[in-house]
Amino acid sequence: MRVLHIITGLADGGAEGVLFRLVKHDQLDQHEVVSLTDAEKYGSKLKALGISVTCLNMPRGRLTLSGIWRLLRQIKKVRPDVVQTWMYHADLLGGVLARLAGCRNIVWGIRHTSLDSKLTSRRTIAVARLCAHLSRFIPRQIACCAEKSYEAHVALGYSARRMRVVSNGYDQSLFCPDPDAGRNLRATLNLDVSETVIGFVARYEPIKDHASLLNALALLRERGRKLVCLLVGTDMDRENAELTEMIADLGMTDQVHLLGQRNDIPAVMNALDLHVMSSASEGFPNVLAEAMACGTPCVTTDVGDAAAILGGTGRVVQPRDSTALADAIVGLLAERGTSGWDARCDAARQHIVAHFSIEKMVSSYRNIWSDAQKS
Repeated sequence: MRVLHIITGLADGGAEGVLFRLVKHDQLDQHEVVSLTDAEKYGSKLKALGISVTCLNMPRGRLTLSGIWRLLRQIKKVRPDVVQTWMYHADLLGGVLARLAGCRNIVWGIRHTSLDSKLTSRRTIAVARLCAHLSRFIPRQIACCAEKSYEAHVALGYSARRMRVVSNGYDQSLFCPDPDAGRNLRATLNLDVSETVIGFVARYEPIKDHASLLNALALLRERGRKLVCLLVGTDMDRENAELTEMIADLGMTDQVHLLGQRNDIPAVMNALDLHVMSSASEGFPNVLAEAMACGTPCVTTDVGDAAAILGGTGRVVQPRDSTALADAIVGLLAERGTSGWDARCDAARQHIVAHFSIEKMVSSYRNIWSDAQKS
């Protein structure tokens, strides 16, 4: 099949990472990608795979007539068997223009679970609600990243009969236990192998609720547990004045390492004793599965499909509860050095291997694309 992917942007995000893994591991179909904005992180990575990438360079949150015209022309030029869109804005614009271009085999991609007005812009909520009305007419199939995402969007008014859940998949040869990689990264940060290190891989934005994690660390320090914490992702660096001020106000500048955006996430996961996700909302959080595939247990908030990803191998707490987060962290770390800890690390990896393989994800998308052509 010739599949044209239309996505809002190619920055360092979950949907962008799934798109990259999907086209990398699908050796049977021909893929092209259109970004409504720019190339950012994944544009060059896709091009290195030999994937054609077109960037419309529209300003974020605003459409331009030239960008709309270019997208319409690109769809007509490619003449895809299937148009796969990713996230609300691309679902709406890509779906409507694909229909205008004569392509009816359209698959929308939904990555959100919650549309909390405190965490999501009014524009995005409005686009999602409009998509709900159009879901019976524009797409032939809708791929949801999580069961909770499916439930939330059916409640919003999306067509239930067109929606299918496709869990994310992971390259388990890339994300795997690698103690040497973990030790090497610790050495570059002047961290001893005996130190207890936790971390959170996520870009800086309100929905990730880094404040709850930092407050949990402060609570643990008051209890006499001074843990090292690695924060990794876009804007997780010393140039982020809001973040550095928050860390300084808590007196934890010496505990928290801001590593920014990195390309060695498997090494990061192997360097951690525990991955801690404090998000207030998620769909299908990739970082949990990536950590677990490396044999690193997780503490997470109960958002999206996080609990299902853990499968009982870690601890789950309610969002925005720093005390519960601190208790879960110290509770799990108490097992370190025991046979129970080794069993937990192994169980975390085996759960990902059994349920979230890249092969299963690729097969699921291919089935959806085939079904879209038969509808």
